Order: sequence, then structure tokens, then C-alpha cells
Amino acid sequence: MASCTFTRLTRAVEIGANAYAIDLMGKRIVLDCGLHPQLDGNLGLPQFELIEDRSVDAIVVTHAHQDHIGSLPVLQRRNPQAKVFLTEATRQLGDIMLHNSVNVMFREKEKGSTEPVLFGHREVDTGMKQWVATPLETRFDLTGERLGLNEETDLSMEFFDAGHILGSVGVRIRAEGRTYFYTGDVQFADQTISRAATFPEDAVDVLILECTRGDHATDPGFSREAEELRLAKAFQDVFDRGGGVLIPTFALGKTQEVLAMCYEFRRKGLLRPDCPIYIGGLGAKLTEVHDRLSGHTRRQHPNLRLADEVAPFVIAGQSAAETPMKPNRIYALSSGMMTEHTVSNIFARKVLASTNHAVFFIGYCDPETPGGYIQHAKPGDLIELSPDQDPVPLNCQVEKFDFSGHATREGLRNFVNRVKPKKILLVHGSPEASNWFRETLSSDLPDTKVLIPEPGVALEI
Repeated sequence: MASCTFTRLTRAVEIGANAYAIDLMGKRIVLDCGLHPQLDGNLGLPQFELIEDRSVDAIVVTHAHQDHIGSLPVLQRRNPQAKVFLTEATRQLGDIMLHNSVNVMFREKEKGSTEPVLFGHREVDTGMKQWVATPLETRFDLTGERLGLNEETDLSMEFFDAGHILGSVGVRIRAEGRTYFYTGDVQFADQTISRAATFPEDAVDVLILECTRGDHATDPGFSREAEELRLAKAFQDVFDRGGGVLIPTFALGKTQEVLAMCYEFRRKGLLRPDCPIYIGGLGAKLTEVHDRLSGHTRRQHPNLRLADEVAPFVIAGQSAAETPMKPNRIYALSSGMMTEHTVSNIFARKVLASTNHAVFFIGYCDPETPGGYIQHAKPGDLIELSPDQDPVPLNCQVEKFDFSGHATREGLRNFVNRVKPKKILLVHGSPEASNWFRETLSSDLPDTKVLIPEPGVALEI
């Protein structure tokens, strides 16, 4: 049997610019190619210099979040011959996300940034010619040819719905009688739009496992239904005192989840039908894709068209500064971490000092971002939203809600104990999260080798 190596191309053990190279049977497959959400320029890229140019045979993109697709044009530039495998939903969403990245990089350049523009619009369009949209639960080879159920081949791949966002997948690789499974980002519970993952539970030789939420346990009494009711009540409490709500949210995934929750709240009488809801321009474009694919993808509310049923207003980036924050309204604006110069960051200046308004967080925030500062601050603390402007006092209500698109550590643990892999590689998590999984899974499965791959080191698997 030929050797197989795995190289973590991230620059640290963290949630960052996800990319992993797996070499087997003389072929090289790169799993994901993200861009770090907090680092600019070349430092935001994975360590592509560790793999030779034109050495990649296939690229797999598990979903269209920037930390998984954001450096794809750079990797394709170095490997123009490689086909890129993804779902049709990820193809459409990824097109928008990458072109938006170009726009952001050029805007930063205009503001005086010294970081390079990593790729341009034409390069995105050219690279898309190598993108191969592949359906779920269909075996295919590295040329993109689909294989019959029992058709023999040396190396094949297969996608399974990961339940994280629209189009997200885990990927199974079969080679020389061995099975490798990469979860990507996975959610084993239903969300408002996305349905729970449908991963196979056949035997796995090597499991490459995300461990995002390994650093904290889930409250035993937690339920999504109860959390949704808590959110609906919190909206009304803010409205009753004459305030509005800012929800810093990722344009892809979380914006659509908020719209779908508001749709359900209105149907149940938990939110006024005429309550205005605002989203950003990028969120609106991505919502159009969700609506276009309604009825053709596996999801909750399969025929729900959010733009028609919820009718959100759109705040373009250039008008954010002039748009006032008004009472009795919901502003679901990106970025989710309130990164400086984004619409949610601009709106935060209108919200933080007010005792009537509120900021509701519904997803993860890096502690070293403005969103992270706000979550860990005390009332009255000064919050630096941007280094080029004065800090703002925190007087508004701040609440956190758990609507994560990632599986709980308990859910991931249960999955691992069902498939009982011979070897587990832990990725996509902080050192604390990774260490919890290593210790816990090693105890659960004493015959299984559980590893945290070091960044940049080729690991024999």
C-alpha cells in the first residue's frame, strides 16, 4: 500500500485560513483554501509555499465561507490545471463571495492600505472555468467523471450534506481500500434553514474532524426552540422601551437564518408583521441565491423565498453612515465580528452609547475583534471600534444567543464514537478546543490514534 501524508497548511492551530493537503497514490488533493478573517495580505493566506506549483490534482471546497474559499484564486493561479470540486450552491455563493473580496481589497487600497490585492475579478472568472459542481452522494474521480455505485476505481470522492450552511459538505475519499473522511464545518442539528448533516456512519480509517466548539460544553437544558423564543421576547423588550436591535451577522448563512427566524416569528405572532428588517448589500445578494435555489436543495422551508416573504430593506455600504438607527427595527448587518469599516461596525457607533438600543450576537466572535471586545466588556467601558476614531461608551444592552452553525462538542463526540475511526486528525479549532477533543476521544477510543497536526508538517497517516 502506498504511503499517505497529510499537511496542515494553516499557519497556526486555530480557526483561520483553512487548507489541508492530502497526498495519496501519487495524487495531491487540497481540502479547502480559505483566507484568514483577521489577517491581511499574504499573511492571511494558507502556507501554499509548502506545496510545489502545479502539483495539485484536485481542490475540494466544502462551502463558501471566506475561511474555506477565500484564497481559491491564489491556489488556482499556482495550479491552473487542477479541477475544483464543490456543490452547485457553493459555486453560486462562492462566485459572489470572491468578487466581494476583490471589492473589499480595492476599497482598502483606496484608503491607504499597503497590503497587496491578492487577486482580481478577471482571475476569479477565469478560475471558475475549472469549477465542477457535483451533486451529493455521488461518487466521482479526479477528472470529475461520475462513477456507478459499484464501479471500480483507484481513487474516488463523494460529498455528503454537512448541515452548516447552504451547499456545505463533508467529503469521503476512498483509495486502495482505505476510507478518509473530512467533515468540513458540520452541524448535526437542524437550523432554521439548514437541515442536520447526513454523514455516513460506515467504517472510517482516517477522520479529519473540525473541533470549533470543543472549548465549552453545551448547557444540558439547551434547545434551539427555547433559544428562538428567548430571542423573540428580547426583540419585544427592546421595542417596548423605544429601541432598535443591531445583530452583527455573517452575510452568508447567518443573515438568511435571521430572516427565516423573523418569518417564523411573524407567522406565530411573536413579531409584528410590519417590523422593518434591514440587511446589507452582500447579504441581499446571497439571499437571492438562497431564493433561486429554493425547491432544489435540501433544507427546511424548501420553497421559502426570503426576499418575497420577509421583504427586508437593504443598506448599501456607502449609505451606512447616513442611515439612522431607528426604534422598533431589526438591523442584521455584516460583519458578524463587527470588523472595522464594515456596516455593522459603522452602525455600532449609533447603538453603543444608547440605553434604549441593543446589540444581539448570534454567532462566534474572535475575542480580538470589536465584536469580541463588546461581548467581554462591562457597562460603561470604552469600546474601540476603529483605531482611527474615538472610543464609544458601552451603554446599550448586549445579549448573546446560541444559533451556531457548528456541531456541539457533544454531537461531534457522539459521531466519532459511532464511526470509530482508526485515526483522527483534529483541525479547525483553538488549542483549547483541540486539546479537549484529543483527551476525550483518546479516552473514549483507546485503540484510536488522536492527533493535532502541527502546521506545515507533513504527517504520515
